[in-house]
Amino acid sequence: MPDSGPVHIRHGSNIGQPQTRREGILKVTGAALYAADHHPPGMLHAAMAVSTIARGRVASLDLAAARAHPGVVEVMTPENAPRLAQHPDEINAPFTFKLDLLQDNGVRYPGQPIAVVIAETLEAATEGAALLRPTYESEPARVGLDGAEHFVPQAVGVGQEAEAGYGDVVAGLAAAQTRIEATYETPAQYHNPLEPHAVIAAWDGDSLTLDTPSQGFAMALGRIAGLFGIDPSKIHLRSPFLGGGFGCKGVIWSPQVLGIMAARIVGKPVKLVMRREQMFGPVGHRPPTRQTVRLGAEADGTLTAVHHHTLTASSTFDDFFEPAGGVSHTLYTTPALRTSYEAVRLDTGTPTFMRAPGEATGSAALESAIDELAVACGMDPLAFRLKNYAEAEPMSGRPFSSKALRECYAQGAARFGWAGRPPTPRQMRDDAGLLVGWGMGTATFPALVFQAEARAELRADGSATVEIGAMDMGQGALTALAQIAADGLALDVDRVEFRTGTSDLPNGGIAGGSAFTATAGSAIHNAGGEVIAQLAAIATADQRSPLYGAGNAGVAARNGRLHRRDDESRGETYAEILARAGRPMIESRGQASREPSAQERYAMHAHGAVFAEVKVDPLLGQIRVTRLVGAFAAGRIINPRLVESQYFGGMIWGVSFALHEKAVLDPQSGRPMNPNLGEYHVSLNADVPSLEAILVEEDDPYVNALGIKGVGEIGVTGTVAAIANAVWHATGTRLRSFPMTLDKLLDA
Repeated sequence: MPDSGPVHIRHGSNIGQPQTRREGILKVTGAALYAADHHPPGMLHAAMAVSTIARGRVASLDLAAARAHPGVVEVMTPENAPRLAQHPDEINAPFTFKLDLLQDNGVRYPGQPIAVVIAETLEAATEGAALLRPTYESEPARVGLDGAEHFVPQAVGVGQEAEAGYGDVVAGLAAAQTRIEATYETPAQYHNPLEPHAVIAAWDGDSLTLDTPSQGFAMALGRIAGLFGIDPSKIHLRSPFLGGGFGCKGVIWSPQVLGIMAARIVGKPVKLVMRREQMFGPVGHRPPTRQTVRLGAEADGTLTAVHHHTLTASSTFDDFFEPAGGVSHTLYTTPALRTSYEAVRLDTGTPTFMRAPGEATGSAALESAIDELAVACGMDPLAFRLKNYAEAEPMSGRPFSSKALRECYAQGAARFGWAGRPPTPRQMRDDAGLLVGWGMGTATFPALVFQAEARAELRADGSATVEIGAMDMGQGALTALAQIAADGLALDVDRVEFRTGTSDLPNGGIAGGSAFTATAGSAIHNAGGEVIAQLAAIATADQRSPLYGAGNAGVAARNGRLHRRDDESRGETYAEILARAGRPMIESRGQASREPSAQERYAMHAHGAVFAEVKVDPLLGQIRVTRLVGAFAAGRIINPRLVESQYFGGMIWGVSFALHEKAVLDPQSGRPMNPNLGEYHVSLNADVPSLEAILVEEDDPYVNALGIKGVGEIGVTGTVAAIANAVWHATGTRLRSFPMTLDKLLDA
């Protein structure tokens, strides 16, 4: 009988190569179609009217004025909105939030949709929405972290405990030679991808076609199907490209469903595109936090205790609590560790996952506090971190599946020139008299894998097709996944047709949690491997084949050919094997997988270190980041060009977090006062420093079959505190409130 063991696939010229983006020409020439670029025949336009109050109810709308406007076809309000098969507040699946779908007149936050105007043109719909002139019965808004009673949430993040730890923190702090206690504040931040949420919905009986940006097709289909009482197979969702996601396009939100409802009312395709200011409300955001970190250390700098307490906020009607303390579970060894949470409910849209949720906010506080304790101990910040380096994950006690953080520290410090850093602040100036400071921060992010499936087909001519419901939100996923697809089939990438972007393909999982390449890539890799195993089984059982009797385990695949592992000259092409067998094709499906026992035995994280240089005007307090060097270890690298781009993006997020991004809320109404890209500052080219990313080599045999860890979000987790610590080193002033603006520096 043939051996049924695995076929050995020799990785060729696909994985590890810095290939350029497959969709790059489409994007730069405008040929890549995003959701709002489609215009089906007979399409109408929809515009939302949104609440200007935070709490209360809509008392009246001037429907007559809106409907009388030329071009207006219909106005959808709670009076005529379709009744749904499932109440929008009903939650029956993970990663699902309550929605506002005009089922009543209540108002729960500023910017909540209160009506939808449908018209022949966008202008008519927008003008019709303005003519509604709502009046309200309002109640006082609950705004800010002190705007309502604090409570302890049942869980934070995705099912994490609100209080966790080990050891005696009180005793550990009491026994410490050096202690610090500091409170750090981070503001509400709003997703602002260049592409706002949009939907084009078209009904055909009970079948629905959608063009809408989505980071996860299966979850979107499940939510929409439940709301409208139809089978998910009746929904065809297209989303090959996203103009940025940042987490806010991971789930379906109210505006997209309102567009679907509008299409059902008028019986025609409807396009609804959110205005920029409408992004500040119904599609999620990062909530504010107030984090108090207490640390203790012995005389030699050894940590004795870590306590990380977080106060955060959610909406009054739903639950998402930023898990900021989780980062303290993984970084530094200590005999006593405790993380705890309090929360407050505010009249705001529900927060959601955003750019390293928890890790970004938590590392900003923890890595600043670690720096403060290092200074208090009279130690170099890098030496202090190495002194308390964790060889196993502190909270769980599990060894790391791999951890090259020491190498990240060493390579990053050497490239940056950290050894030349004076220990005390205000010691360096440039030729223009600006204060110069150097700081560092440790980066970390969990290595996740979600569920996904892919289909691979090998044809008689030796070419192949790989299908998966994947999408590209700018990170280069389509390129990296195509490389994995070709490698799994041992073919040149030009011989593989790669189909993605629609929901009728196998479920590609969710593009989030820095897990997409590992998730979709594992499914693709396994699908290709199974196809090659089937091909090898055919050949090794065929007496006419030079591979006869070798057994699957004795066969290797390379460059579209199978050959014996013990004699490479004895082999044949895929096409020859299929032709002799009379098979037009072989197909198989593969699942994303991680060995369950490996997850139980090991802690799985990517790691890194970021070194920052800032220059500060001593008179004006203006802060500029002038140089960033990040060194990161994230397992096997599929495409170094794209990985470097992701690290750059993460560090730029860190600059934005540290110096710019903040939603300014009216203390009376809770309304965002800067809901635009002119006043809500996201880092631009002029703000981007000299960037350098070092790809530290790391092999992880346990994290998944490909050894991949995520790279999309880790860059932000080290950068924010590195910049804050550099500001202290430049000025001698410790800023603990983000973003760090010149007024805070001058007032300190």
